[in-house]
Amino acid sequence: MPTATPPPHRPRLARNDIRQYEVLAGEWWRPGGAFEGLRWIAAARAALITPARHPGAVLVDLGCGGGLLAPHVRALGYRHVGVDLVGAGLAEARRVGVTPLRADVRAVPLADACCDVVSAGEILEHVDHPSTVVREAIRILRPGGLLVLDTINQTALARLVAIRLVEALGGASLRGLHDPALLVSRRQLVRECAQAGLTLQVRGLRPRIGQLLRWMATGRGAVTMVPTWSTAVLYQGWGIKNR
Repeated sequence: MPTATPPPHRPRLARNDIRQYEVLAGEWWRPGGAFEGLRWIAAARAALITPARHPGAVLVDLGCGGGLLAPHVRALGYRHVGVDLVGAGLAEARRVGVTPLRADVRAVPLADACCDVVSAGEILEHVDHPSTVVREAIRILRPGGLLVLDTINQTALARLVAIRLVEALGGASLRGLHDPALLVSRRQLVRECAQAGLTLQVRGLRPRIGQLLRWMATGRGAVTMVPTWSTAVLYQGWGIKNR
């Protein structure tokens, strides 16, 4: 993938080591940088979020990173709270209008039923027990609140495309960010949401191929993520908490 400047040097760390995100903090908003694809996915996730229905509505963004969701939801009327363990990422999120909360997404220090929307984008595949994140997300949602999420499926195709191929194309800046052992089964996720009181609808997500090829060749132009019937690689889900 083309980059505007060389990626930062990273010490050799284990796969999925959270310290990688401290080193890569400058990549969140760098055009053509390591997290360019995450910006495309954030835009697709934001498209599932409806405008706030009352003053003071709260959106909690689990694993917010550098706040990539913020530009897409700024006009929807929510107070945007970002939860993450990486201080450097939270500093970037604050810069784009997110209220930062440094905490573990598996034990969110917020009250039950305190928010109207929970976003859990590209975080479930980074935790060893994603069911704990699901339970926390639904716990802090008000009845009738909306959960939106996206993650990488636990399939051989996902390991090939979303990890091996992406790392090969992205080079050192993307190498080791994911641990294949932590990818999340679609069926398991749907089941865990149902057990916690939320019916999750799921669909696959992929980039527009022509746009992606152009971007890979030139580093220019937007790439739109579009729904697809296959959830074998990347998928997104949404659902309303039961009253």
